[in-house]
Amino acid sequence: MKKILPLIFTFLAFTASAQKINESYQFHIKPTTSKINIDGILDDEAWKTTDVAKDFWLKFPTDTIRAKHQTEVRLTYDDDFLYVSAICFKANDGKSGTVESMKRDYSIGSNECFQLIIEPFNDLTNGFIFGVNAAGAQLEGLISEGQISNLNWDNKWSSQTKYLADRWIVEMAIPFKTLRYKKDISTWGINFTRNYPNQKETSVWAKIPVQLSQNSLAHTGVFVWESSPPSPKANISVIPFVLGGINKDFQKNTESTFRKDFGGDAKIALSSALNLDLTVNPDFSQVDVDRQVTNLSRFELFFPERRQFFLENADLFNNFGLANLRPFFSRRIGLGVPITYGAKVSGKLNNNLRIGAMNIQTRLIDSVDFNADSKTIISQPSQNFTALVLQQKIFKRSSIGLMFLNKESLNFNEKKNEGFTNFNRNLGIEYNLASANNLWTGKAMVSKSFSPNTDGKDFMQAYNLKYTPLHWIIDLQHENVGINYNPEVGYIQRAGYYRFAANEISYLYYTKNPDNKIQYHAPTYLGDYYWNSNGELTDAINAVAYQFLTKSYSLLSVNYQFNYYKLQGEFDPTNKRSADVLKFGSEHKYNTFTLEYYSSPRKKFTSIFSGSFGGYFGDGQLLNLSTTLGYRFQPYVNISANINYVDISDIKIPVAGQPNKIVNSHFFLISPKIDVTFTNKLFWTTFIQYNEQRQNTNINSRVQWRYKPASDIFLVYSDNYIPGSLTIKNRSVVLKMTYWLNL
Repeated sequence: MKKILPLIFTFLAFTASAQKINESYQFHIKPTTSKINIDGILDDEAWKTTDVAKDFWLKFPTDTIRAKHQTEVRLTYDDDFLYVSAICFKANDGKSGTVESMKRDYSIGSNECFQLIIEPFNDLTNGFIFGVNAAGAQLEGLISEGQISNLNWDNKWSSQTKYLADRWIVEMAIPFKTLRYKKDISTWGINFTRNYPNQKETSVWAKIPVQLSQNSLAHTGVFVWESSPPSPKANISVIPFVLGGINKDFQKNTESTFRKDFGGDAKIALSSALNLDLTVNPDFSQVDVDRQVTNLSRFELFFPERRQFFLENADLFNNFGLANLRPFFSRRIGLGVPITYGAKVSGKLNNNLRIGAMNIQTRLIDSVDFNADSKTIISQPSQNFTALVLQQKIFKRSSIGLMFLNKESLNFNEKKNEGFTNFNRNLGIEYNLASANNLWTGKAMVSKSFSPNTDGKDFMQAYNLKYTPLHWIIDLQHENVGINYNPEVGYIQRAGYYRFAANEISYLYYTKNPDNKIQYHAPTYLGDYYWNSNGELTDAINAVAYQFLTKSYSLLSVNYQFNYYKLQGEFDPTNKRSADVLKFGSEHKYNTFTLEYYSSPRKKFTSIFSGSFGGYFGDGQLLNLSTTLGYRFQPYVNISANINYVDISDIKIPVAGQPNKIVNSHFFLISPKIDVTFTNKLFWTTFIQYNEQRQNTNINSRVQWRYKPASDIFLVYSDNYIPGSLTIKNRSVVLKMTYWLNL
């Protein structure tokens, strides 16, 4: 496999160059000479003389016919804005559209909505998405690697909607300052997508195969400017914040701490495609709290990045590598440790070369712990993080990337900074494969870490190859990670192993009857094998599954899995940080049956159910039941609750010279959430998490008022309790105001 995969990559590289797939879909845009009022009415003179994008194709449940409920899109522009309008025709049945709420960054699959997809660089790889649902909620995001969207990105633009009996209308004004583009390119890529859950339809202007993402940039049409896009003007945005708050640590019984703080960010366009981001004393108190999950694995969980400073061109940094092999993971920086400042330059140097350069400085934390042996206070040193990425496009859509990372501890002292390292560096190169038709994707990468007191075996190499024609999903992966490979600013679950995985091999049987409720059903095989550095098999997972997807987007899946593990370290099978651990080298074999069901998201009442039962580590038994129930009083209130119950029984823990200790454990994770959207600018979210496994109950309640585009006032209340007694651990209240100022 080590020799075969590079040959496949080489072959695909030479077959990846081809003409743009949807070259025949062309939209010619002309400038407007009259004012446009963004009100959702379309009575402005400018809309009467534009080209019209119409005759949309169905994308789901089939891609072979035109959409029954059509959409008409018009675009024009002036020196400052790109204007977009869409008329979304619908059934005149008196039913309201499907919308979750008026909150920003809605879920596309659960809303009646319209999206604009722009690909300004003609690289079929990087772009933007702007969307509005039928209740007026906005969505914006970045698209990378040809189809992966990051909807946590936030920027400044405006829109209005109007809902009528047989149609709904949206108008959008997107400032050119919000976009990144090259001034000398007179054609862009463009597409329009429409979700209509009530009629079980997803439609697109430029045709996209049913099995691919509706964000596929490989299938964009051609956006032709009558003259080149407006030359970029001075583009500087300053985003200061002020906040006040109070914190109280009840466990340490300390006095309340009052917060009075300020800081901010700045965005400076070095060119129309290259941006400088600056941050000073950033505060992330308003960022959505992570949704807790029950962790029964032996490894750390992965949570996505949501902080705005890290999101511009985030794919350059965070997408380097594979899912569980990331040399850089921005959440390693500044969570629990205050950031003093940060600077980032990212974007395009020319049509084919992208750059990302980041430097971040964190503060010194005086006391982390006390070492009783040396009688010294352990402190966390001030640390500097540097990341440099270059990405060169080759062939039609593929690229080669080079990354260098450096983590440096300033004024490092081995005694005072026990547990920390003086430095950690990483150097990596990857080839990112993306065929012209988006059916072949993959990566090949090599990386080396540099750390104090290491002697070799600090390399990592990995390959991934995915093929997605109409009926097949074939996803294969190989990894080889040295025992001393250590990316301290990255995310890896383990080191010192070889791995081969069939992440998924599925065959999709699509329905031929348009009246059939089943869209497809698919048998699936999954296989995952690990060997340690001595060549011993440590993990072997084989699973067979069958899944059914309906035209209303409900999903049913059954799975039977065969497991083998030879532990490479001690492991607490309850993951409750107890002293009852299974020993290094112990072997465990068991089987598990899993059933999953996702209801249709178009219903006001939604449900997700997952249940698994079978064996477990230490000859034990495991029952894991999880459900998420939701109901929306659309578009104002969305109520949901996740309930997870785990029952672990009859685990045999060896005890030297004595009979095995039998361990039983059970715990709940309950997390209700209430979203109230008074308008599409005023939101209130309350999230409660009761986690028996981690012995914590958390409440996070946040009010957000978007009083101007991209400018907000937040009121955030958070506290933590000990379950059972509800003894309070800590509590905080923060009032924060941000203002987006364009200079």
